[in-house]
Amino acid sequence: MRLIVPLQGVVQGRGGLILGSLIPCALFYFLQLYLKRNRSPNSQSNPPSPSTSSSNLAEMTRTSSRSNLLSRGSIGPVRISSLAISIAKPNVSPYYIGLDKASEDPYDRIGNPHGVIQLGLAENRLCFDLIEKWMLDNLSGSIMRRKGGDLSISGIATYQPYDGTMELKLAMAGFISHVMGGAVSFEPSQMVLTAGVTPAIETLCFCLADHGNAFLVPAPYYPGFDRDMKWRTGVELIPFHCRSADNFMLSITALDQAFNQTRKRGTKIRGILLSNPANPVGNLLSREMLYDLLNFAREKNIHIISDEIFAGSMYGNEDFVSMAEVLDSEEFDKNRVHIVYGLSKDLSLPGFRVGMIYSFNENVLAAARKLTRFSSISAPTQRLLVSMLSDTKFIKEYIETNKKRIHNMHDLFVAGLKELGIRCADSSAGFYCWADMSKLIPSYSEKGELELWDKLLNVAKINITPGSDCHCIEPGWFRCCFTTLAQEDIPVVMERIRKVADTCTSCI
Repeated sequence: MRLIVPLQGVVQGRGGLILGSLIPCALFYFLQLYLKRNRSPNSQSNPPSPSTSSSNLAEMTRTSSRSNLLSRGSIGPVRISSLAISIAKPNVSPYYIGLDKASEDPYDRIGNPHGVIQLGLAENRLCFDLIEKWMLDNLSGSIMRRKGGDLSISGIATYQPYDGTMELKLAMAGFISHVMGGAVSFEPSQMVLTAGVTPAIETLCFCLADHGNAFLVPAPYYPGFDRDMKWRTGVELIPFHCRSADNFMLSITALDQAFNQTRKRGTKIRGILLSNPANPVGNLLSREMLYDLLNFAREKNIHIISDEIFAGSMYGNEDFVSMAEVLDSEEFDKNRVHIVYGLSKDLSLPGFRVGMIYSFNENVLAAARKLTRFSSISAPTQRLLVSMLSDTKFIKEYIETNKKRIHNMHDLFVAGLKELGIRCADSSAGFYCWADMSKLIPSYSEKGELELWDKLLNVAKINITPGSDCHCIEPGWFRCCFTTLAQEDIPVVMERIRKVADTCTSCI
């Protein structure tokens, strides 16, 4: 009988089990004895101190760890999400390239007269003097005091409702009603306040659509929608095109065609996104058109988002009609209509970051209130605005003065372009004009349009927004924002455009 034991093949037979156990033990004993006799004589007499031993051990561990990491070789840079990678890419849109260029080298009549003149940003600086005066007179008392109350910090240092305080909602309701001429009243309980209109629109996208769903948008439209609505929500924007022959007015026929074509491609349509007043054209949707849009939405069972952020920045003879006013006057399904508004345009406060969702849909309101955790307005800002919006004398003076100044700048700017042979689309509101520069482009194409845009930006040092960035299918249209200028700057702008026009092959 043979047993398999350690040292198999050397120790076999009947004594294999005993010898196979004894031999390894003996070898181990002699090895220990050898090591003990040959150990350094100083190792026992001078043992290392605990602190030295510990530091050496730690150093040895760290060195060993670094060696191990380095020996494994590089495995590439640490990864980030695909969403972050797509967002972090450099700007390729002329709209954002122009904004960056103007920000890096801003024109100043005295300090930097050769800088880039900013006509690509819809920002109103015409009434900063009124805002500044009110701030100087009321800032401290507005933030730290309640009307008729004592000095208090609890209202600005403690947590406040994420969707806005009821005080600010009441003040916003009164302000918007004033802006719209008292034609409609707004219910504060149907408001959700956000840190600007951008998160208001994005929140509605989260509430109304799933990833891959689409909204139909009349084009040309504000180029920021492509970023604001799509980056994080994953929704799609489908433009349906308006024509210069109709002054770029929305057409129900074009809307219906876009709806049917999108459905054939298998994309679910969740709603229509409207800008009223329109951006970049500046025209208005009539009451009859609003009726038609509501009927279309009911027939197709989709939502409507109505962006009315320029409602108070009127200068034409037409009357603005809010979607809320139409809903008040007729029996429509209110659950599918959602209005967004903010104070960045009509009150010239983009830095305050104040937006609003106004909806009749309780499920949308419930979800939006929770989502405002990520975009709430600061408590000091809310306290200040409650005081400002409640100052009826100031608000009345501001709205009247603002409209007059916008009207005056619009007329001066459009007249200057007209002298250069550049016509503008008819408009009634906004901080911009929609200018036809097709005579200046080297070829009637998007490429020709972008060549002119590049020349205006880098040679004339004027930043304007090309129509192709607004999804306009007719080359040569540009959005020019004039409310960032002083009257003295208009001749400078026109002279720079004229110099570019003189170099064009198809000179006007």
